[in-house]
Amino acid sequence: MGKKKKIDKNNNKTVKSINNGIRSSVRKINPILKSIVGKKVDVAIRDLQFSEKRVTRDIRKTISSAIANAENNFQYDIDNLIVKEAYCGKKIVMKRFRPRAKGRAAPILKPWSTVTIILSEAKQMEKHGTKG
Repeated sequence: MGKKKKIDKNNNKTVKSINNGIRSSVRKINPILKSIVGKKVDVAIRDLQFSEKRVTRDIRKTISSAIANAENNFQYDIDNLIVKEAYCGKKIVMKRFRPRAKGRAAPILKPWSTVTIILSEAKQMEKHGTKG
């Protein structure tokens, strides 16, 4: 039997963008992605803009692509978008060798990663009561 496709019953306005060619390891990307989950899109982009990590430029491009998908394909309001999920996975690892002393060689591993960003449209919460 084949695999059954998982269907999201409560598909409440989600948009996905995948970047398959990021030249960095999962270990370096994961903390950055965890820091932007749950934030509004403009706040997430601002936080990435002021980060000193090299890989944040690629993550910013992926978020911008997801925003463009939401705006053009689904006509969502950009101001209400939040980062619902952000995760990365391993891709290929390029293997190179560096010559060392006495005729030996040391391996160099150059990992690639794939980043997936899922945006969701946040519901406007109604305020009840006098506080807030």
